[in-house]
Amino acid sequence: MERVCFQLQVRPERLEEYKARHAAVWPDMLAALRDTGWGNYSIFLRPDGLLIGYLETESLAAAQDAMAATDVNARWQAEMGEFFVDLDLPPDQGFLRLEEIFNLDDQLRAAGLPTAPQGD
Repeated sequence: MERVCFQLQVRPERLEEYKARHAAVWPDMLAALRDTGWGNYSIFLRPDGLLIGYLETESLAAAQDAMAATDVNARWQAEMGEFFVDLDLPPDQGFLRLEEIFNLDDQLRAAGLPTAPQGD
């Protein structure tokens, strides 16, 4: 399973509209994300427009390719593209992927320790 974290920059003057759009994502877009492997997907937004996204997927490339094959994704990306600063590609292709440098569960397993607190 890949853990993917990415960054984009939302135009500060469009923050409220961007948040409103994500409070009511189209049902067919939600279903497409689910069906193409965008698991445990969340978006976080700072007041200055810094956006951090996180998802878990078997393969980011496969999930992106599967989404690219849907009609709803083309419509969504066309509408969302105008919200971002310095983006030459659709948002789902133009984000900056961040390098994962620490994961607690991975390190606990490597150390031979349980990954969840043990009950009494």
